Amino acid sequence: MAERIEEREIVEPLRRRIGEGPWVEPTQRRVRVYFEGLAIADSRNVLVAFEPKRLPVYWFPAADVSAEHVRPVPHLGTAHSRAARFDVIVGRRRAEKAAWTYPDPEPGLKELKDHIAFYWNEMDAWYEEDDEVFVHPRDPYHRVDVLQSSRHVRVEAAGQLVAESSRPRLLFETGLPTRYYLPKQDVRLDLMEPSRTTSQCPYKGIAVYWTMKEGPRDIAWAYPFPIPECPKIENLVSFFNEKVDIYVDGELQARPVTQWS
Repeated sequence: MAERIEEREIVEPLRRRIGEGPWVEPTQRRVRVYFEGLAIADSRNVLVAFEPKRLPVYWFPAADVSAEHVRPVPHLGTAHSRAARFDVIVGRRRAEKAAWTYPDPEPGLKELKDHIAFYWNEMDAWYEEDDEVFVHPRDPYHRVDVLQSSRHVRVEAAGQLVAESSRPRLLFETGLPTRYYLPKQDVRLDLMEPSRTTSQCPYKGIAVYWTMKEGPRDIAWAYPFPIPECPKIENLVSFFNEKVDIYVDGELQARPVTQWS
């Protein structure tokens, strides 16, 4: 009997994850949202909502949200709008309609009643326990695995060889193409120059970019100081499969079509 219970506890979330409809599940993490230096929401009973083609969203019990600073906006919804909005106000600063709730949640989201969510970028900072998180909540079903490899990786761009290595580290991330991270010694950084572009990833950290001096922009990146959960890619260089030709063991890899194409 114990084996059956364990199997159900592990497999059931995966079945719900694969399903097309939305669902909600609790997280054991304490989550806080800051605005103008003030924690306007602080809860140990946060729910995570998963909806098709959307990033996961944290939902806070209304009792754990500051009623003084998160104020309802008169609801002028239409038949196509099921959300009620809130302004977030601290001192003289206001973020209009920066939070919302579902007075009558649809099937699959019924647990969100009496809960409030915030638009991530409208807030100043988010914390899971005492670690700041960026971009969006970390999806518990999203994996990032980095494996050492002896595959031969060759990268060409704008008709030139820009990298070649037999000691790559392969990063496998849920829903994304395989990324090949190479030692800087195996990359022709003399053909490139640092870009002013930066980006943040909740699973890896803050990335810096390079642009070819005579070629495409922002084709390569690295994480000089990745988050502690992803140390294997520290200061290695990876290229956008979407923008360059990558040969692995002599075989040209298809260019994936993604948001970076």
